[in-house]
Amino acid sequence: MHIKELTKAEEQVMQILWQLKEAIVKDIIEEMPEPKPAYNTVSTVVRVLEGKGFIDHKAYGNSHVYFPAVQEADYKKFTFDKMMKNYFNNSYQSLVSFIADEKKLDLNELDELTQLLNNLKNERS
Repeated sequence: MHIKELTKAEEQVMQILWQLKEAIVKDIIEEMPEPKPAYNTVSTVVRVLEGKGFIDHKAYGNSHVYFPAVQEADYKKFTFDKMMKNYFNNSYQSLVSFIADEKKLDLNELDELTQLLNNLKNERS
């Protein structure tokens, strides 16, 4: 399956569905922050997500129980790869440099990051 980028509203619904595993539209709305969107608005987003292949449903009479058809880890990888390509030229050095500079990491945090990288390097050797 080819993963597509989600809108902010679609991503919000997916975050809730990944957390709940399955839900009816009412359950999704209950998890949303105030002010809660209208039922029809969320129902439309759910149908769009289903059309994009992100969710599927089981029918029980007139009710539909929705569940993720795309795993959260797969979407995370898709968005991370897109960010790396579009903002960091696929350079992990640029990413780490950005994080260190932008988040003003202190020496302890930089040491922890270095240790993590060394551990990963040793695991792959």
